[in-house]
Amino acid sequence: CPKSVFRRTIQGYFHQAMEMSSVSTVAGTKPENVRLGIIQMEVSSDKENNIQEAVRSIKSAAEQGASIVVLPEIFNGPYSTKHFAQYSESPVPGSPTFDALSCVAKECNVWVIGGSISERSSCGKLYNTCMVFDPKGSLVSTFRKIHLFDIDVPGGIRFQESDVLSGGDDPVIVDCDGVKVGVGICFDVRFPRLAELYRSSGADLLVYPGAFNMTTGPAHWELLLRARAVDNQLWVAGVCCARNTDAEYVAWANSSVVSPWGEVVLNAGLNAGVHVVDVDLCRSLAIRQQIPLGPKFRSDIYDNVKSFSKP
Repeated sequence: CPKSVFRRTIQGYFHQAMEMSSVSTVAGTKPENVRLGIIQMEVSSDKENNIQEAVRSIKSAAEQGASIVVLPEIFNGPYSTKHFAQYSESPVPGSPTFDALSCVAKECNVWVIGGSISERSSCGKLYNTCMVFDPKGSLVSTFRKIHLFDIDVPGGIRFQESDVLSGGDDPVIVDCDGVKVGVGICFDVRFPRLAELYRSSGADLLVYPGAFNMTTGPAHWELLLRARAVDNQLWVAGVCCARNTDAEYVAWANSSVVSPWGEVVLNAGLNAGVHVVDVDLCRSLAIRQQIPLGPKFRSDIYDNVKSFSKP
């Protein structure tokens, strides 16, 4: 679909990110501001109820003027390797989550960045996948989480997504009526060169549906979102599930929106809620003019040095 303006294989994207130092724009099409809806919802084991809550929340965000609405990671079921297969769907009409998001996007005339679900592909593999719907209810892009969440922190948490899921290969930017949105999922935020690729390819906003936990959340969630925003001089949104201490996997919550200057303009706290944020897209351009990082990228050095000179 032409709305999905950027989809490349991951092979070679690191080099491309540093080669391109300027941001491409389409004159006259980019709005100066966009109202972003952030859905921090509590997720239970009841899939139907989770989907209904997502729909209600999207409607609430739309009523508050949001034109782009973002859901959290694995919003239709528990975030657990033992549950991914049970709650999985194919991203096609007839699947309950697909149909619900398509319908509400069309009804509310909004872009829906559908957090993520466990996707069962036609070949039987499972992926952690974000579906993006346009205001007509059409699926315009899917993004499969590239960097799987495999960690082992002694005394903290051990989680191995790769025991069940496969990683994706395709970075994605979606043109939401002139607002170019780069999509990542949770652990992808830890990889700055993916964000650099999006920035150098013209993204205005990065969104990371996430499910940071009680070990890494307090240490790294805000830090990483602010780092990606400052490094790339663009807006960044991280959208997490609400805190539920009775859940098997307890999410950190604290969904946030960060400005290109690194300011946290929204922190949603711990509880479920619908939040809207006015994103000033002109601010990125102003900051890039004040601190012009792009023209100073030295890909001739970064990508070609084989050894370091001795003093």
